[in-house]
Parts: sequence; C-alpha cells; structure tokens
Amino acid sequence: MTNETRSAQAMKPIAVRSDEGEARWWFGNLAVIKTTAHDSAGQLTIVEITAPPGLEVPLHVHHRDDEGFWILEGDVTLEVGDATIEAHTGDYAFGPRNIPHRYTVGNDGCRMLFIMVPGGLEDLIRDTSDPAPSRTVPPPPDGRPDPAEIERLKAVVAEHGYELLI
Repeated sequence: MTNETRSAQAMKPIAVRSDEGEARWWFGNLAVIKTTAHDSAGQLTIVEITAPPGLEVPLHVHHRDDEGFWILEGDVTLEVGDATIEAHTGDYAFGPRNIPHRYTVGNDGCRMLFIMVPGGLEDLIRDTSDPAPSRTVPPPPDGRPDPAEIERLKAVVAEHGYELLI
C-alpha cells in the first residue's frame, strides 16, 4: 500500500482510555493493545507492556517492522545489536528491523509502550498469548518451557515475520 493510498483511506479519530484496550498475557508481560494496523490504515501498532521485575525477554528479530520503546515507569536494559541501552522512566529507545534485540526488566518492573511501524504486531500477540483475565502481569511459569512448545512458538513467530533466537 502506498502512502498516497493510505492518505486516501478514511481513518476515524479514536481514543483509547487508560483502562481500555485488548489485554493479553504475552511472554510474561501484560500486553494491552492500544492501537492496531486496522485502526491506522496499516501505519502503526501501539502496545502498552507491563513487565514484572527481572523479566528477561529472549533474543529475537523483527523482519517486518521497526520498534520504538518508550519507558513510562521503571527501568529496562535493552540490548539492540551491539548496543546496550539502560532506559529509565521517560526515556525512548529505537530498535530497527533486522537487528536482534532483547530486554531485561529492572528490579521494580516497568511499564512501556511498544510503538511498531508499520502496524501488525497485534496479530502475532494474539497468536502467541492468552486473554488476560485481569489487568495484572501473569503468574510466573512453572519451570522451563517444553522444547516442543519452543519449536511451535518459533514456527508461529516466523509466520508473522519475526524470529526467536533461542
């Protein structure tokens, strides 16, 4: 879709309140989808992430989108390629597509926005998460994931243009 086509599409104004959005338990995080590719004519997805203290997200690559990280509360250490970024409340960091990255959450947990360009991450989130029964972080897992489950996740992630490097 060209920029002219996107501009020609009639988008409607939207407002998503602080207690609104689709809530999912996703890789140890509470992920609340605030805006989708559908809402923005494909231009972006915004997801509010609440992560518990010490959460480590595995190394992965986005092959279809760029990712911005806006830290709303707490601290997170981002590893993007060869760069290590210590991000704190109010900070913003950028992870370009095709560069492996991961993050580790600080001692007090964190809340941040994932800002994805173009949109579409919400499809991956829905396919690799569970609806959140409450707007809390999920309970910690009972042990390590089964190798067959890891392979299944890798396949689903790949279908959406991402890659888990575990």
